[in-house]
Amino acid sequence: MKPAQTRRKIDAPASWAELPWGEYYRTAIEQQLQPWWPKFFGFHLLKIGHLSAEIASDKCAISHQVNVGERGKNMQVFASPYQLPFAEKSVDACLLSHTLAYAADPHRILREVDRVLIDDGWLVISNFNPMSMLGAGKLIPVLRLRQPYVSRMFTQMRLLDWLSLLNYEVLHLSRFHVLPWHKEGGRFISTHLPALGCVSLIVARKRTIPLTFNPMKFGARKPWFSRAVGATKSYRDQP
Repeated sequence: MKPAQTRRKIDAPASWAELPWGEYYRTAIEQQLQPWWPKFFGFHLLKIGHLSAEIASDKCAISHQVNVGERGKNMQVFASPYQLPFAEKSVDACLLSHTLAYAADPHRILREVDRVLIDDGWLVISNFNPMSMLGAGKLIPVLRLRQPYVSRMFTQMRLLDWLSLLNYEVLHLSRFHVLPWHKEGGRFISTHLPALGCVSLIVARKRTIPLTFNPMKFGARKPWFSRAVGATKSYRDQP
């Protein structure tokens, strides 16, 4: 597997407004999450990073919502995403809105989030799609050092591999907003060619038992859930 860690320093934007067409992306993500917020339950929701903090989550059933970041005016907790100051299994849901796109070590962030999430906790990840018009912009030398092309764009399959290793069940997987400069992302083309969407979204849950039944281990004395296996991916277009 291609290593995700990099030594290259990537400056994350302080808000969606600092990205070209950033407000369009934020609105598109919020629309995609509207049906999911009422399904989340528990006591604590973490929104890690400046972009996550600006995602509207007033429809979420979890009332205690905490913005976490290393700096910023709208942060309640100042902390590194690599070292979250929360106890193990103390958080019910976590939002990583383009947090991994500006991370030097996204694996480490996912492991830290997994540490603080309770069993069956919710994880939401949004990212830029490299197989899109934005991804094509990274091939142009003049653009690749500008926002948002400077960000790290991971394919959904790669993100799914990472979640599989941590034993997460993917409940929702989508790509949308094909035309980055259009307020609605080009509704017609986004409906018929969603694979080219500039933004991808994953909604997953942390599982503690294997999600793939293995009859060879059924009835064995040794606990059959002693080690994590790959998560079953159950995609639904609509929740």
